[in-house]
Amino acid sequence: MDNYQEITRYLDNAREILSTKANKEGQFYKDIKYVQMASGTAYNAALMIADEYLRKKEGAKFTKPNSIDEYRVRLNKHNKTLLAYLNRAYDMLHLAGYYHGTPSVGTIKQGMEAAQKMLALIEH
Repeated sequence: MDNYQEITRYLDNAREILSTKANKEGQFYKDIKYVQMASGTAYNAALMIADEYLRKKEGAKFTKPNSIDEYRVRLNKHNKTLLAYLNRAYDMLHLAGYYHGTPSVGTIKQGMEAAQKMLALIEH
């Protein structure tokens, strides 16, 4: 995969931000700014994974989707498992983590796991 290293770098950066700057205390992060930053970074990795998958499936006619709805329609045609993980990443990382700034460690962890599972699906 051409972008594997870049995607991995995004996910590693998100984990690093959470572990060093988000100030985890128990089941909550105390510094929401860094939760939002890490969530946005990890969600971008999930979109990059979806792009890479669609690029391989669609070949020369691939164009980058313009919305989450377009990702959903196109992934639904090819790989419903990857779509399910993207939906989870969207809900947990983009909406809850980045947009709403959830302090929940569990929510962010679920989103990060979804992105990691997406990566594992396209590696094989």
